Amino acid sequence: MTKILLSLHVLAAIVAVGPVTVAASMFPPAVRRAALTSAGTAALLHRICRVYAGVGLAVPLLGFATAAAMGVLGSGWLVTSIALTAAAAGVLAAFVLPRQEEILDQLRGERAPDHRATVQLALFTGAFNLLWATVTVLMVVRPGSTTGA
Repeated sequence: MTKILLSLHVLAAIVAVGPVTVAASMFPPAVRRAALTSAGTAALLHRICRVYAGVGLAVPLLGFATAAAMGVLGSGWLVTSIALTAAAAGVLAAFVLPRQEEILDQLRGERAPDHRATVQLALFTGAFNLLWATVTVLMVVRPGSTTGA
C-alpha cells in the first residue's frame, strides 16, 4: 500500500504542482506582452494556476497518507517539508493568485498593468517556486531518514 500511496503522491505533485509552477512563472512576462497585444494568454495562465492549485491539494493529502503508512510522520525532514509546503500554499493563495487577478482586471479594463506590480508578482512567484524546489529536494534526500534514501 505504501508504494501505491507514494506513487500517487509523486504523480499528483508532478501533474498538479508542475503546471502551477510553470504557468505562474510565465504570467508576469505574458502580462508585459499583453499590454501590447491582448490579455488572453495571461487569463489562460491564471486559470491554469487556479485550477491546478485546487488539484494540488491532493499532494499534501497523499503525502500525509504516505508518511503515515511509512511511519515517518515525526521525522524532521518531513515536518520541515510540511511547513515549507504550507508556506508555498500560503504564498500562492495570498500573494500570487490575488495579484494575478488584479493585473488581469487592469488588462480587462484596458489599462496597462503597473510594471512594479508585475515585478512584485515575479518575486512572489519565484519564492513559491523556490519553496517547492526545496520541498522536492527534501523529499528526495530525506536527511536523517531511516527509510533508506
